[in-house]
Amino acid sequence: MRVAGQILRTLLLLWLATLAAFAVVRAMPADPAVLTLLAFDRPATPEAVAALRAQWGLDRPLALQYLAWLADFVAGDWRVSFRTGTPIFGEFLHRLPVSLGVGLAGLALALGLAAPLGGAAARRPGGIVDRVLDALTLGAQAVPAFWLACLLIWLFAVELRWITVLGDGGWQRYVLPVAVVALAGLGPLAAVYRAGLLDVGRSLYVTAAIAKGLTPDEALMRHGRRYAALGLAAALTAEAGWVVGGAAVVEVVFGLPGISAFLVDSIAVRDYFVLQAYIVVAVAWMLCVSLSAQLARAWLDPRTDEA
Repeated sequence: MRVAGQILRTLLLLWLATLAAFAVVRAMPADPAVLTLLAFDRPATPEAVAALRAQWGLDRPLALQYLAWLADFVAGDWRVSFRTGTPIFGEFLHRLPVSLGVGLAGLALALGLAAPLGGAAARRPGGIVDRVLDALTLGAQAVPAFWLACLLIWLFAVELRWITVLGDGGWQRYVLPVAVVALAGLGPLAAVYRAGLLDVGRSLYVTAAIAKGLTPDEALMRHGRRYAALGLAAALTAEAGWVVGGAAVVEVVFGLPGISAFLVDSIAVRDYFVLQAYIVVAVAWMLCVSLSAQLARAWLDPRTDEA
């Protein structure tokens, strides 16, 4: 029953996401038919605008537009882009690996460094590592990803010329984008892990472990890592938004052909079907991440019984 309820809740949220996507996109100012004609240097005459709107089905009542789009979307027909004239589903399949590759690689790098960095900071509160972690956490909140990306390009691609970021740079093209995603998530993730270890360090069972002969560091790491991982799983849910939906700045600055860059190009002409598909895909990704995090917390702490 718990699993069935979770599935029904996920499906309900997905349906609400489609409804919200349709409503928000349709509330955007300007007519996509007019903007598309102007973008291709064609006169936006009333006849041309009416013909495009009829071709795209935008002349029908909103309720019928939504139902028709939802039925096609569920069936795998995500319509055709106003701007490119290509099937949206194919564009997403082509571009999604780029977004997932950069986002997941950056998140995995941040996650791999978070535990050692947070553990070192927890063992020596107020030490050098702890201060570095505070700086990383503050920097992740204060420094815009756009500025950080431009700084890394200037340093490693322009001044030092160690990495190629434009054109056919091969794997080197993705090094700096992954680094930006990793730096954005490393500080918060490591801070959560450190906080979990410090919380455990004040518990009675750690004190008992020390009384039995373990050193404070051994007791902290042996009995605290599983507890700290619970908080890390919760924090990872929010940071996973960088993978699909949050890395638009990274893709635009580095010129990566991901779905976020495709979205940015589609906003200018109010490409309704692209924008609606993007919102639904981003929400679906976050729901999958949230469900995975719940399963991970249930495995780390069976008392939650969420699985």
